Amino acid sequence: MSIHRSHILVCSGSNCTLRASVPVRMALRAAIADQGLDKEFKVIETGCFGLCQEGPIMVIYPEGIHYCGVQPDDIDEIVETHLKKGRVVNRLLYRGEAEQEVTLPSTPFYQRQHRVVLRNVGAVDPENIEESLARDGYQGLAKALDTMSPRDVVQTMLDSGLQGRGGAGFPAGRKWDFTLRASGEPKYVVCNADEGEPGTSKDRLILEGDPHAVIEGMAIAGYAVGASQGFIYIRGEYQLSLQRFRKAVEQAREYGLLGSDILGSGFSFNVEVRSGAGAYVCGEETALLNSLEGRRGEPRYKPPFPANEGLWGKPTLINNVETLANAAPILMHGAQWYRSLGSEDCPGTKVFTLSGDVANRGLIEVPMGITLREIVEDIGGGIPGGRQFKMAQIGGTSGGCIPAEHLDIPIDIPHLDDVGASLGSGALLIVDDSHCMVDLSKTFLHFFAHESCGQCTPCREGTMLMRKLVDGIAAGSGTRKDLELLERITATMRKASLCGLGQTAPTPVLTALRYFSDEYEAHIDSGRCISGACGVAVGGMKS
Repeated sequence: MSIHRSHILVCSGSNCTLRASVPVRMALRAAIADQGLDKEFKVIETGCFGLCQEGPIMVIYPEGIHYCGVQPDDIDEIVETHLKKGRVVNRLLYRGEAEQEVTLPSTPFYQRQHRVVLRNVGAVDPENIEESLARDGYQGLAKALDTMSPRDVVQTMLDSGLQGRGGAGFPAGRKWDFTLRASGEPKYVVCNADEGEPGTSKDRLILEGDPHAVIEGMAIAGYAVGASQGFIYIRGEYQLSLQRFRKAVEQAREYGLLGSDILGSGFSFNVEVRSGAGAYVCGEETALLNSLEGRRGEPRYKPPFPANEGLWGKPTLINNVETLANAAPILMHGAQWYRSLGSEDCPGTKVFTLSGDVANRGLIEVPMGITLREIVEDIGGGIPGGRQFKMAQIGGTSGGCIPAEHLDIPIDIPHLDDVGASLGSGALLIVDDSHCMVDLSKTFLHFFAHESCGQCTPCREGTMLMRKLVDGIAAGSGTRKDLELLERITATMRKASLCGLGQTAPTPVLTALRYFSDEYEAHIDSGRCISGACGVAVGGMKS
């Protein structure tokens, strides 16, 4: 095995790939080979480094120098100046708010984070299982198989307080416990990687950057609940996730970490990869099960719940990507360690995709209980262009809109519930004061009307009616009665819709009406958009 004096990590996550990381990587390898330096320098593809807007990002070790916005034309200078002469290419260094050259790990963007799920993302080659093993990959599984009973594993998950990271926040340990206790064979483990919320890409980036963490989590879950077969349902558009996960499954089998008699324990477990077809509703667990079975992706009535009657009518544990990626660290470090992170009522960390009108956008992982202000101002670097913070939509398109008056709210499940919001899918959209809430509501409702599967009347008709009403208000032709009707429709949808799509689709409109009613009223009463974003020019008072 050759030993290189320097490793050069190049982000090859989806965002950096769109910004030309592939030609950067190819040019770097070609230049190193041309200079006869290929035995000294090793180029490694990694997952997302987090600060997506600065991509493509390159890190050169052992110096730890981060280069940002690297393009193919920069490669010759990097090779000649840095690799051959040992001098830093200053113009490619990251510059913080003070325009000073700094390393990325020293910035508030990274300093305020606590990486558990993202522990290996951006630090390893996701297509090389040995790099995962070198960073304690599969040690959690080994501990479970060697020293713990299935009941011990489930109890550890219960004690950790981990709440599902897919949106609902249901205690993960209770799901595991229900499935372990359920009668019926065989049992299944299903990983929900059908990430359809606009603005959400955390699960995609976890799968791209550290697929073995998810495989290990699925195997641990299988051992805990008595399942020997797992399925992961990955959104069809996530081609890089599919490619890397399939390769990781093959490698895990080759190393005896999947398959029969894993690590000589007598436990057998396999993972099968399935690709979705792009239906938003398949992110709902029972619609996902229908799709896995080859049926139309529509939600099922509950009860029975999947833990008792899931895939093909058998007991099934369904967890989100981020939830399963927490399993191995919890087993390795213990439930109390995990409880020491985050807040008392909501332990651990949360992964978000931070986007919108904020200086630093990208993939972040923060302790539960951190305030919205800390995320926006410290990690996010504040609102650019001299604008003011207006609101944050947390949890994806179906998430609640949090105004500036709640900037100091702790980000965890109980506190968000108090203001009509939820953690949801892990999207965190920051909006400045140049945007109109009526216009944003219109955009949200157009999405939901398009994505409703049409199975139940409250969602099918409610999303269309809400869209029509808000379209009229945005155009300046709405009335006060429209606001009353909106509230009646949303109340019906939340109570009577079959699944989470219809139950949560009204949330952004409800919170917009709660916190930004003046903008709706201005559109209705005077045909005026307060922010000036809509171009409404209809005058007159309506009733």
